[in-house]
Amino acid sequence: MKIDSSVLSVIAVRTSQYPEPNKPEFLLVGRSNVGKSSFINSLLGRKNYARISSKPGKTQTLNFYLCNEEFYLVDVPGYGYAAVNKTIQKKFGLMIEEYLTHRENLKRVFMIIDSRMKPTENDHIMYKYLKHFNIPVTIVATKYDKIKPKDRDKIMKSIESSINIDENDQLVYFSSITKKGRDEIYDIINNELQKEV
Repeated sequence: MKIDSSVLSVIAVRTSQYPEPNKPEFLLVGRSNVGKSSFINSLLGRKNYARISSKPGKTQTLNFYLCNEEFYLVDVPGYGYAAVNKTIQKKFGLMIEEYLTHRENLKRVFMIIDSRMKPTENDHIMYKYLKHFNIPVTIVATKYDKIKPKDRDKIMKSIESSINIDENDQLVYFSSITKKGRDEIYDIINNELQKEV
């Protein structure tokens, strides 16, 4: 599978603004500044389409990217950024919960973490939260290219031992620079789309 066309078709803050639920959707969640925009750009094969900000917490809406006229990648605000005040954090949380509880066409969540460090407490909370809704999750460990080769085995073991991943979920190591893991993500999306046929 390859994404040949993509467009940011809907920007929403409430359910009434969501697109019609007639196409499969894949939700992207992750801490602020964890490489979510680079992950999106890599999947779409487009430079700087999802804006990469030096200021974490910039995404404040649900962004629906229509891909191949067939499915949506849905980007949501990053979590766990202390500089975003508590009122806005609560608003973000309610936006995500509203989405999770209303979208029957949500097929899978890609949860983005930074492969250079152990998952944080917020990452663990988010994973448990997603599993509470019985949603299939793929954990995507980004920035793999930034790990020294001699440290990779050690860091991978550290990540894998720190998350109690459900047997039906996956962990994919990803680099937007080398494209490591991109084909695995395409295959996961394609497998979900094939279930719709």
